[in-house]
Amino acid sequence: MIRHVRFDKKKRVVDELIRRIEGGVMADGFLLPGEHQLAEEFAVSRGTLREALAELKRRNYIATQSGVGSIVTFDGMVLDQRSGWAQALADTGAQVSTDTLRFETVTRPDLFSRFGTDQFITLDRLRRTADGIAVSLERSLMPAVGDLENLPHIGLIDNSLTITLAAYGYVGADGDQWIGAEPLSDEDAELLGRPSGTVFLKASRTTYDRRERFMEHVESLLDPLHFRLHLQFGASK
Repeated sequence: MIRHVRFDKKKRVVDELIRRIEGGVMADGFLLPGEHQLAEEFAVSRGTLREALAELKRRNYIATQSGVGSIVTFDGMVLDQRSGWAQALADTGAQVSTDTLRFETVTRPDLFSRFGTDQFITLDRLRRTADGIAVSLERSLMPAVGDLENLPHIGLIDNSLTITLAAYGYVGADGDQWIGAEPLSDEDAELLGRPSGTVFLKASRTTYDRRERFMEHVESLLDPLHFRLHLQFGASK
């Protein structure tokens, strides 16, 4: 009976956190409150809470990093709901693999006036569905400052840029995002395996952290057959 009661409490915590994550309340990259705060909120023991977090990690909703905490890694639904926009795979259960095309330090004098630096880490990634179809091409720029300079040599934590940046003290707080559509260039069409001129969604997002530091600029080309846009408006309920 005691074991059954503990299971019910764990399930309640898991179900509620999944509801918040899938609903966008806790978006991809969101840093969960500490264990003590969550245990108090759900009126469960630290042991039960840890079991719930372990279940969420097993199901790829969160990742944990020593010294950082638990971070939401569920990106099958929301790209940046904190800014009001959501971008989701039409089939949220789709298995997506990621190919790293480029990961190195670059000099961009043309961006100095905008971001206050001309030294960046560039990370280009191609995402494919389980059947091998390329559905997105993402080009990210991060400032090559401090320990971030060594990222191309060290690599990403859990293959996640969000988790890696958080581990170095960069947790997104605000920014802006523009979304439109444009035909693919010859180069991008070749990478994505599409005819040149195929129209893709284009998202351009700049993010600043909680200390108002520039942390990332990413431009994404997205297959409109697999991604959709969602705008929520009006008073929240």
